[in-house]
Amino acid sequence: MPGWLRFLPFALLVAMAALVGWRQGWIVANVTETQVIEAYAERYMADRQAAGTGEGAARSDCRARPAPEGAGWLVVICGPSPHDPARHYTYYVNRSGGLERLVGPE
Repeated sequence: MPGWLRFLPFALLVAMAALVGWRQGWIVANVTETQVIEAYAERYMADRQAAGTGEGAARSDCRARPAPEGAGWLVVICGPSPHDPARHYTYYVNRSGGLERLVGPE
């Protein structure tokens, strides 16, 4: 068996790790705040429909702010005004756009 063939599995593993790392970096670098807010506004609408409180819900009920230190990237807060704890959802989002934690409705 040629010597280079022994290192082929290791080389494939390194190439796969590089590809996965590049993909994750690409996702993090290209996710915008607007995309995250729009995605969680859609989720808010679906959550309200599933809870049976979809009447009167609007995508414009959602807004975002930076997350507190150690709690992710953004906090997307959705709910009607004035504050109604039974219809208020708070989504804590990480830098790649994934949901870290959901708070609500109470």
